Amino acid sequence: MLLSVVVPCYNEEATIRPFIQAIKPIEQQLASEVAFEYIFVNDGSTDETLAVLREVTKEVENIHYLSFSRNFGKESAMLAGLEASQGDYVTVMDVDLQDPPELLIPMYQKLQEGFDVVGARRSDRKGESPVRSFFSRAFYKIINKVSDTKMVDGARDFRLMTRQVVDSVLALCEVNRFSKGIFAWVGYDTTYISYENRERVAGETSWSFWQLVKYSLDGFINFSEALLSIATWMGFLSFVASTISIIFIVVRKLTVGGSVNGWASTVTIILFMGGIQLLCMGILGKYISKIFLETKKRPQYFIKEKG
Repeated sequence: MLLSVVVPCYNEEATIRPFIQAIKPIEQQLASEVAFEYIFVNDGSTDETLAVLREVTKEVENIHYLSFSRNFGKESAMLAGLEASQGDYVTVMDVDLQDPPELLIPMYQKLQEGFDVVGARRSDRKGESPVRSFFSRAFYKIINKVSDTKMVDGARDFRLMTRQVVDSVLALCEVNRFSKGIFAWVGYDTTYISYENRERVAGETSWSFWQLVKYSLDGFINFSEALLSIATWMGFLSFVASTISIIFIVVRKLTVGGSVNGWASTVTIILFMGGIQLLCMGILGKYISKIFLETKKRPQYFIKEKG
């Protein structure tokens, strides 16, 4: 049996060797059950990540790497790693050791009990900024109310999957990928193991607050029609409000006569209606842009070098 460990990397020169040192004892503990292969994916790093990967590939036989022609994003890096994996079991892990390697042992044991997917879930957000924690929790609460695909709050991309699950994930050929949603959408018997949040072993995260906001918006668009429904209802309510206003003005004119005209109320109404229209157009435009990208059928990455 073979276990493939997929490790996306972007500017992680300082964390690759600590990651290998931390996971090797776990590999030894599971050696009687499964063999390991490591697939590091260099996502167009601008530091010495590729140089380090070249070195460790020469030093350790079961470590391999893929290097992109440029930065395509973590979603593309995970996809490339999953496509390159050969294992009967596959896991995706962050190289910064925020995903505890020691969890692979209970994860593997859970798979032997009959589960298809065993995910890792943070039980707290210690070390994370309050603002970031608030918006993360809000995202999961909202997405689970407006989407048929339920996502677990605190769940990481770190999960151990059977080959059948991985093949199902790879069967989804969409360009606009949101892995947390995809992992949930494919289904299968899934369980989670909770652990306390961990800080990066070295370096700094490449995910800014606004990148996370954009990523969350992709989640809403890819797995919910709620935003389109909001646009529809806003248009409908605006129409109803306008109709009521017209009736009110006509009735008042017939009963009590004319009224004092003012530019302030007129401008306010125009700005209000214009704002709603622009918002709805923006929502529609976002969905259309996703359709546009899907129809192009562009490759999601190019591999410049393998090792």
